[in-house]
Amino acid sequence: MTPEPQAVSATELFRRHAGFIARFVVRYGVELADVDDVVQEVFLVAHAHGGYRPGPAKPTSWLAAIAVRVASSHRRKLRTRAFGRGQGELIDEAASDAPSPEVRAALDGDMLRLHAALRSLAPEHRVTFILFELEGEPCTSIAAATGVPVGTVHSRLYLARRRLRDALGSPSPRAQEIQWTSHDP
Repeated sequence: MTPEPQAVSATELFRRHAGFIARFVVRYGVELADVDDVVQEVFLVAHAHGGYRPGPAKPTSWLAAIAVRVASSHRRKLRTRAFGRGQGELIDEAASDAPSPEVRAALDGDMLRLHAALRSLAPEHRVTFILFELEGEPCTSIAAATGVPVGTVHSRLYLARRRLRDALGSPSPRAQEIQWTSHDP
């Protein structure tokens, strides 16, 4: 009889995958100022679940599924707070939403366009694209983590690619040098 695989503690998950989750939530559309809070909440949820238990989803896919729920909850909280504020506070916040000069210097125009295009995707397409194309997760793991059939993952990936190409229009000369990942969906 084979022993049951050991769970991975939230502490170990954090040590191994905090950077991945931070990249994921930024790509998913969480504001830079909120990334630390969202990442912390993801690992608190993982801790509450007793860590990761090996199964069809990889730890990163499992954490990404948690991150999607945490990011959505975080956005709802921000909208609720914004609704209760006065007009002056909303105007101040809108003015401060613009990227700082440091961020603008760090991110060139192509990256800003890519992030805007990613934000324009439906959340399920965005998650699938980020996990597969940017993080290299296999479709079977994405399917297990998101609770959908593998065929749905393939469909979402196809639609996300098509919509991103449409949203980005003609690629810049630098973008033409970048190739899609070579692994099969």
